[in-house]
Amino acid sequence: MAVRTRIELPSDAPATRRVHMAAFPGPDEADLVDSLRRDPSWLPELSVVAVEDDGRELVLAHALLTRLQVGDGWALALAPVAVAPEWQGKGVGAQVVRAALAAAEQSGERLVVVLGDPAYYGRFGFTPASRHEVTGPYDVPDECFMALPLTGYEGVPRGLCRYAAPFDAL
Repeated sequence: MAVRTRIELPSDAPATRRVHMAAFPGPDEADLVDSLRRDPSWLPELSVVAVEDDGRELVLAHALLTRLQVGDGWALALAPVAVAPEWQGKGVGAQVVRAALAAAEQSGERLVVVLGDPAYYGRFGFTPASRHEVTGPYDVPDECFMALPLTGYEGVPRGLCRYAAPFDAL
């Protein structure tokens, strides 16, 4: 079955929510996406889904990039990322993350941060954010809070990340 990525449509929201509900043990990530949709940090062109390329457009995975403040500047937060359980381990998650990062690059963004597994996100080029003088608001191991400089990144922004308000509810 062929899979392709595209920007999430407003009509995809219920299917995207179902993917998050199936991929995680509770509703936190699905609720976070719903809250972010109503927040000023929401960038609809950076909400990317993977769909079955069979005419039905069944949502299989979702990767979301939202606005985040870093020091006195701006960057993006990659979170959450979800893949329907029956599609996990088949490369669909990597496909949707790569598509979201490419969309950010094309939009002229300079920096993306993520909190997650360094073995997984490292393959996309993420490295510890501390190497870029970027710090996170969470008490996590240094290698788990990562940053990915995009084209145009010249060492700024730097400083403490301040996530959008909906993240505070997690």
